[in-house]
Amino acid sequence: MLRETVRALAEAKIAPHAAAVDEEARFPQEALDALTGADLHAVHVPEEYGGAGADALATVIVIEEVARACASSSLIPAVNKLGSLPVILSGSEDLKKKYLGPLAKGDAMFSYCLSEPDAGSDAAGMKTRAVRDGDSWVLNGVKRWITNAGVSEYYTVMAVTDPTKRSKGISAFVVEKSDEGVSFGAPEKKLGIKGSPTREVYFDNVRIPADRMIGEEGTGFATAMKTLDHTRITIAAQALGIAQGALDYAKGYVQERKQFGKPIADFQGVQFMLADMAMKLEAARQLTYSAAAKSERVDGDLTFFGAAAKCFASDVAMEVTTDAVQLLGGYGYTRDYPVERMMRDAKITQIYEGTNQVQRIVMARNLP
Repeated sequence: MLRETVRALAEAKIAPHAAAVDEEARFPQEALDALTGADLHAVHVPEEYGGAGADALATVIVIEEVARACASSSLIPAVNKLGSLPVILSGSEDLKKKYLGPLAKGDAMFSYCLSEPDAGSDAAGMKTRAVRDGDSWVLNGVKRWITNAGVSEYYTVMAVTDPTKRSKGISAFVVEKSDEGVSFGAPEKKLGIKGSPTREVYFDNVRIPADRMIGEEGTGFATAMKTLDHTRITIAAQALGIAQGALDYAKGYVQERKQFGKPIADFQGVQFMLADMAMKLEAARQLTYSAAAKSERVDGDLTFFGAAAKCFASDVAMEVTTDAVQLLGGYGYTRDYPVERMMRDAKITQIYEGTNQVQRIVMARNLP
């Protein structure tokens, strides 16, 4: 029922704008309005803070179905979870009440600030500093590749509070867009997900109350990694949706397109391509749903499964979308058809929330 509801909403209110959002590289406001109106913008927020209280699998299904129509729009529920999960996992009760309520209501979005110009895969090498000053912390630094930066009201920011301790000297904070000293760089010009703004976030002597620290001092990096164990599964879900959208479109196209006097769907070479696309996509879906169940239970092998789902599903999405372009031939290569957009959008799923090379390191270190 959830899938049917989200699919109907996505097809009616999100899909019609997907091409224009990509072409104009603009934020998908129509999608945000539709998702907020249906209470699907941040379904993961627990009921006690005014949220829908959706479990990890339900959240995955929402993201998957939105991504099937528009990958950029699927980053609304996905990044709202990424940004707010540190607060849910490690924040004080006061912090949860203060920030999860507006998120659940749709009054604010939440972004996640971990990466920096010189700290990508090596996130522990970050340079953003937070210095204690009485009842406040003062933040200085730059975060890069921040999804929905400038649109989101709230930011979970990782910063170094004790430079002598490397990852154990990193703490997490909630910073608000309106805090003095917060500013944003120009939107990045990207290959795909053009409707989701990606910008640098600058902290110039940003003074915030000490109670905005998430968890204890020095636990920020552990919270960041624990968050990714759960949220990598949402990237797997996004990859599934993109791949499903491409497969659905290609399937319809090959039945219509005629060559040599018959639909190209009648040729075995085409049938084998579609069979492989569907088989790999279904394998990725089962792995992703299994990982989502583990996320909900917080199983001991979650780290492996989260990395495996993200890595496998994103590799499958890249392959399926590339094959979809191939099946449409020359038409697939033009912007008149949606599969080239899906192929461009799929690429980022192999890169963000940890490159697939890093996922393989994570898997190797956490073999079940």
